Amino acid sequence: MVSHIGDGPSGLSGLEAQTAPILLPPCYNFIMLTLRRSANGAVNKTAVLITLCLAVFVVNVSTTIINIALPTLATEIGASTRDLLWIVDAFNLAFAALVLAGGSLSDRFGRRALLLIGLGVFLIASMGGALSSDSTTLIIWRGVAGVAAAMVYPVTLSILANVFTERSERVKALGLWGAATGLSVAVGPVVGGALLESFWWGSILVFNGAAAAATLLFALRFVPDSRDPATPPLDYVGLVLSTVALGALVYSIIEAPDRGWSSVPTLVGFVIAAIILAVFVLHEIRVEHPMLDVRLFTNLRFTAASGAVTSAFFALFGFIFLVTQYFQSVRDYGALETGVRMLPVAGSIAVASLLGPRLAVFIGSKVVVALGLVSLSAAFGWASTLSIDTGYWSIVGQMVLLGAGIGLTSTPATEAIMGVVSPEKAGMGSAVNDATRELGGTLGVAVIGSVALSVYRDHLHTESLPEQLQEPARESVGAALAASEQVAATLGQLGANVGARLADTARLSFVDGFTTGCVVAGVVTAVAAVLTLIYLPAHPTAPDAGDPDVENKAKAQKPSAVDG
Repeated sequence: MVSHIGDGPSGLSGLEAQTAPILLPPCYNFIMLTLRRSANGAVNKTAVLITLCLAVFVVNVSTTIINIALPTLATEIGASTRDLLWIVDAFNLAFAALVLAGGSLSDRFGRRALLLIGLGVFLIASMGGALSSDSTTLIIWRGVAGVAAAMVYPVTLSILANVFTERSERVKALGLWGAATGLSVAVGPVVGGALLESFWWGSILVFNGAAAAATLLFALRFVPDSRDPATPPLDYVGLVLSTVALGALVYSIIEAPDRGWSSVPTLVGFVIAAIILAVFVLHEIRVEHPMLDVRLFTNLRFTAASGAVTSAFFALFGFIFLVTQYFQSVRDYGALETGVRMLPVAGSIAVASLLGPRLAVFIGSKVVVALGLVSLSAAFGWASTLSIDTGYWSIVGQMVLLGAGIGLTSTPATEAIMGVVSPEKAGMGSAVNDATRELGGTLGVAVIGSVALSVYRDHLHTESLPEQLQEPARESVGAALAASEQVAATLGQLGANVGARLADTARLSFVDGFTTGCVVAGVVTAVAAVLTLIYLPAHPTAPDAGDPDVENKAKAQKPSAVDG
């Protein structure tokens, strides 16, 4: 039950209750009223689910909407491809590194409280990012938004697991929860494109902030509190080790195109990341209260499902990072047109997210998740044949396969992950699920983006161009096109010829990088499909399998679903 602040009619005592209307903002009474209603009233499951889907939308749209702005950021604030990678991955890295801590804190201090705090921080970070004037400032604010996302996202799934305790209703709720991801993939590019064509680039982040504010109000009104009173203290050593390991790995990957993949700094970075990761695993095995209970991975259902989610989002995030630039820089589509042309991905994700859990109930998670990964592999195999003049309907087919693969993989695998842990440990299970998504997405942007950049530079062949054009051409395809337009405008016919040659070379080189990135994504998802067929059980095992500490307790009594 949510505790009141004090004894007065609004949760305050005596003089505080009398002076509150004077000292506090006008919205105080509304906030206190909603707090009391949430604490004392019956849980409105429909309203809770809508609120959780809105929170998922806020987090996911932050990624999709920023991707549509990448070509604009390259020209408006002079962001290089390296900067663009960090603008996307600062959010993903902070999210992935802290989401496990977010799940633990929500279990211990209350999931509703962390949801509200996270949405508030997200609102501030979005507004701060919108006012950024350079890449570095924007990267910092994107990192802050990632911290907020780490508080919000795991809470949504743990609240869902505690409110919807029966498997049949939980499956339906998870389907809608997954469909919210598809909705964000649709709304982000379209709304972002419309805003970019009507206002300045920062308006896309203002939209993020407005969405967070609206969700905050819904959460105040409808979301009940729940927690695990037995949650142990936060494992700070594990938190630091996992953050440093992931940070070192992502940094080494993103910097590799500049330093060289086989250079000493790059190899040293990979070695450092591996050593710290090994220390982290050893620490988590030995510590009394680990941040990540590695015993969960002894359950094959949990491990295989986590691997499937990681590989699927590895491929998705890498593809989105590149395809928005392909549409705008190679095909010369506007921002809004690009957003509209990406709708097939969103639609197929939404449909498959609804169908996937239902199919898993009848034919088993193994077949459905593997089928999703095969669909992803087929999509990327097809996309690896892309050229400058590939017909749009061929690209639609690729995007439909990709979206269907994400929907069929993600939601049934998420249900498999959450089915392993008990409701009172939902925060941990949710956080692990979210960590696998963000780890996959972070590495997908870093690996696929960096591989594409390396191939782009290797195929650029700008030796015959004037020296002043060579450096901007190497930075990004957007910078190369901007340089070609500038030289054409200043040097007459000669400049026009040189600019056209640079633009053609940059576009061809970018497509070469894009298709190579698709090969990498296809190989990863194909391997994941094989491993899924081998290791993922067809149907759920015991709810607490892999969690020995709660197994006996689960046999004795069913955990309380919602504290409120």
